[in-house]
Amino acid sequence: MSVMARKKERIFRFKRFSVVNERSAMKVGTDGVLLGAWCTVHGMDRILDVGTGCGVIALMLAQRAENAQIDGLEIDAEAADEARLNFASSEWGSRLLVQCADYKWFTNESKYDLIVSNPPFFSAGVLPTGNERTMARHTTELTFSDLIGKSAELLTEDGLLAIIVPADAETEIMYHAEKNGLRLKRICRVKGTPQSEPKRIMCEFSKSYPREIEENEIVIEYSPLNFTEEYIRLTKDFYLKM
Repeated sequence: MSVMARKKERIFRFKRFSVVNERSAMKVGTDGVLLGAWCTVHGMDRILDVGTGCGVIALMLAQRAENAQIDGLEIDAEAADEARLNFASSEWGSRLLVQCADYKWFTNESKYDLIVSNPPFFSAGVLPTGNERTMARHTTELTFSDLIGKSAELLTEDGLLAIIVPADAETEIMYHAEKNGLRLKRICRVKGTPQSEPKRIMCEFSKSYPREIEENEIVIEYSPLNFTEEYIRLTKDFYLKM
């Protein structure tokens, strides 16, 4: 890898903040940016970002929710340190806090109005070996059951859980949500191109039954780097070139 490529990977620049993106196993990616731009933030005073990594989703939410206190939870100490650096370097540092802890055992005095997570993937198949990025994307450390069960405990009565997961995990996610008393409020299916099948789903759950479930889809690009109007509209406040 060239020096320029390493530098580009190390620092990812958005319109109002930058993130050092070096020590966290999970780098800045489309999934996190989509969730940070899509989830509901209106009226949210206390927000928890589970598996914050380098902190990109938490920073996006700090930009969108002007008065919210946002906690980033990260099990990996190196990634937690990197998120602290990124939070402190932003204009919202006073509203951002990093805690290094395992979500399965996490407790907090106050409950949260919004919990967001871009959780590990690939709950089936061969276990990963050694590679930190692969481990970060595997549900051995934090299963969907763990994530949803703990979130149900930590949400306020009117709170929301917002997640992005692979489209083929939809049945599993809905099962665990129902089991823990959470009801689907919004779902957005994410397609890479107009012709492709959905690759991801973004979901919001609440403890109360919604009047109706809001369902839609978003297509990212017509062709490589030829982004759709809906994707540009969703992310234009963040990406430099949108």
